[in-house]
Amino acid sequence: MLKNKRVIVTGAGAGIGKEIVRLCLEEGDSIIACDVNEEALVELERSMKNTNLSTYTVDVSSYKEVVRFFEWIDEKGEEVHALVNNAGIYLAQNILDYTEESIDSVLNINVKGAVYFSQLFAKKLMGDNEKGTIVNMSSVSGMEGSSDAIYGLSKSAILGLTKSCAINFSPHIRVNAVAPTMVDTTMMKSIPEWRKQEYWNSQLIQTPVTARDVAETVLFLLSDKSKHYTGATFDLNNGGYLR
Repeated sequence: MLKNKRVIVTGAGAGIGKEIVRLCLEEGDSIIACDVNEEALVELERSMKNTNLSTYTVDVSSYKEVVRFFEWIDEKGEEVHALVNNAGIYLAQNILDYTEESIDSVLNINVKGAVYFSQLFAKKLMGDNEKGTIVNMSSVSGMEGSSDAIYGLSKSAILGLTKSCAINFSPHIRVNAVAPTMVDTTMMKSIPEWRKQEYWNSQLIQTPVTARDVAETVLFLLSDKSKHYTGATFDLNNGGYLR
């Protein structure tokens, strides 16, 4: 579906990011998998065993490190065609329990990381007069609220970033967002049981949304099959929140 495009995926070491990498590789695409966890990237390479996969250890919340990443791409003389801003953290805390440091940590990774990668990716492509795509990972929490208010805030910000970047990067880069409901990853173990029940009770489709399902939606948005979509948010919530 991607016609041998080169895709950058952040937060690629586990969960949804890992499944996005797996699916894109199955489609024959080249991936640059980014994560702050070097061990997770080593394990990713070991498990995938694919020459189209390269990895890069980067803290998305550090502007200097993100700049260095794009300099590394330029030094290698490689083209990139797509970006998936997937890196994020969820602390599962009540807003009353947050400290200044933990607020900064969530916003720096979940929001600033996506801003940094989007900005530098767009500068590279638009400077070369190339076309590309960005997919941002939001969440149902960003649309309906979260028991963790700072996380919900960060995912709402991603939706605003998506729409604004779609305007700013047009016509060179299409920018869309995916907002999944709960997905069976390690992050879901931290969600309070009462909140899980609320999500499940409101869903019209009973089949759980998997990381693979999210990856398939991302693949569609990266591909030319979604060529008329930009600034859009794709809800993967089993009809749980109809608008």
